[in-house]
Amino acid sequence: MLKSSLALAAAALTAFAPIAAIAQDAEAQTAAQPIYQPINYNLQEDPENILFLDLSNGERVGIRLMPSWAPNHVERIKTLSRQGFYDGVIFHRVIDGFMAQTGDPTGTGQGGSELPDLEEEFNPMPHVRGTVAMARAASEDSANSQFFVVFYPRFSLDRKYTNFGRVISNMDAVDAINRGEPPANPTRILQASLASDNKPVPAPMPAAAPAVMEEEVTLDDLNASNEN
Repeated sequence: MLKSSLALAAAALTAFAPIAAIAQDAEAQTAAQPIYQPINYNLQEDPENILFLDLSNGERVGIRLMPSWAPNHVERIKTLSRQGFYDGVIFHRVIDGFMAQTGDPTGTGQGGSELPDLEEEFNPMPHVRGTVAMARAASEDSANSQFFVVFYPRFSLDRKYTNFGRVISNMDAVDAINRGEPPANPTRILQASLASDNKPVPAPMPAAAPAVMEEEVTLDDLNASNEN
């Protein structure tokens, strides 16, 4: 009787083994799939993942950083922002109907930070209006410090550039960034900071002094006699 019971138990375990293996494979596959969190548009929540850009046009732009989309790129943006790397940097490439690019301290589009380039973190999140993505050179693993904000949807960029965030406040200020490659009068980032650091809005840049217009000298002025 005992032998029969043991035989039945062994048979049952053998029967359940494939089912258990399938379940384990399914769990492993689920764990391997990244989970892309939805965007939180509330400026009062998760301030560690909100980037503020204070622009020279007098406006503050709020960007939601998405670590679940591109953790290494988000960490790079946080690191450089806290270093003050972006403060004073211009938007050097601004194409109407496309995007505004910044993050190069040289203002030429050829510069970056001293940190190593990042490996790509392409993801399925679409490049819609307000998307913030990392710029790069020809190599997929060449992103460093430059990033761009998309004015209108550009789905041709999907899975080719690392999408790491979205403008969640004051997209109108992004629309107002001066156009050009580079612009004649470029818009600057006065300060890039994380909401969790509670940095105040910086003082606006002083307006350029108006040029002094010299009075035009006429022939009559030259021929006029000096009267003392």
